[in-house]
Amino acid sequence: MAFTSFSGPLRSGTVRQGTVAQGMNTGTPVLAQTATVGFAVMLTSPAAQALCVLPAGAKIVRFDIEVVTAISGNSVSNVGVVLGDVTTANKYMTTINTTTSSVKVVQATIDAATVVAQTNNIGTSNVTIYGTFTAATGNPTAGSMVVTVEYMQRASDGTSQPA
Repeated sequence: MAFTSFSGPLRSGTVRQGTVAQGMNTGTPVLAQTATVGFAVMLTSPAAQALCVLPAGAKIVRFDIEVVTAISGNSVSNVGVVLGDVTTANKYMTTINTTTSSVKVVQATIDAATVVAQTNNIGTSNVTIYGTFTAATGNPTAGSMVVTVEYMQRASDGTSQPA
């Protein structure tokens, strides 16, 4: 099976014109991009890492963080994760701390750190999402995590099409 690319926002449903009362039932699918982050960038003094690029006007629905391989070495106790863009490190998600064992970070913890005012519309240009991964107490020698960004693609001005 192959991938297919679309050049604009995708809507799905059988009735795209009219109002909800008239039976309009189209919706925008939730899309996702995923990045794997290795232990080599989880440092006590880390640099931001480019994770994915979201299309202009996108609405970020949620973030998901999974420690897929236990993080270990040098007495590391947790890894702080911050998600932002090239100018603001914590624009989309302020710091949350992961555990070191293989586990999915509790969604309520991620939701509490999500900056809702910044996720409804990322703006009129594509945005690269950066992650900063700060290891506590020491730089790990093993481990990895997966960061997933779920989003809805909308028109470049943030509106849904058709209106």
